[in-house]
Amino acid sequence: MARHARIVVANYPLHVIARGIDCAAIFFSDSDRQYFLGSLGELAAAKAVMVHAYALMTNHSHILITPTTERGAGRLMKGLGFRYVQYVNRTYRRTGTLFEGRFRSSIIEGDRYLLACQRYIELNPVRAGLVADPGEYPWSSYRANALGVPDTLLTAHPLYASLGETDEARRAAYRDLVATAIAQDVLTEIRTATNGGFALGSERFQREIAAMLGRRTWRGRPGRPRAPEREAGQMELPI
Repeated sequence: MARHARIVVANYPLHVIARGIDCAAIFFSDSDRQYFLGSLGELAAAKAVMVHAYALMTNHSHILITPTTERGAGRLMKGLGFRYVQYVNRTYRRTGTLFEGRFRSSIIEGDRYLLACQRYIELNPVRAGLVADPGEYPWSSYRANALGVPDTLLTAHPLYASLGETDEARRAAYRDLVATAIAQDVLTEIRTATNGGFALGSERFQREIAAMLGRRTWRGRPGRPRAPEREAGQMELPI
């Protein structure tokens, strides 16, 4: 079966997950994480992709980016995967692949969902039980976005920048947001969209992206279609 093209539109944020094959580890030391972030920064600059947030877990990574070209995200992740696998194989004298198939991603509507997704990413270490407070975890963007620790990899998204008139005001407002639990339905939407490769946002947003791309951008109903697929602007959203 042919693989569906990813839903990517230039200048729209994207939540990207890269997982280890069979849930195996992809990071084995702090040096590995440093190499991964260094490579991410170099390739993001080369491919004109802005990085807003990240969290490096043991067997997967989360990255929140905005590609400024339609192919930027794919080129970034392809180059990052190739470079990092070569590094791991050389360092640990191993061969073969490291990541499971293609990276997973979802295009994100701003407003409600962008900052919710950023918080979701940076709270991964807390949900995994690795730390009690996100500021204790050194391998996420939380300490930069919330505490002001310098991180040249990051570019603030305009929605984050709008949280306050000064750096400290923005960080304080963001800390307050992180301290507020993400609604369970929003958590479910983020996971479903990213794992399925769907658009994350309102019905209107999903229709707009579908009209741009000429195809459905949300989860379809199970089973065989009863009739030929409609035009993108006329497709029905699931009830």
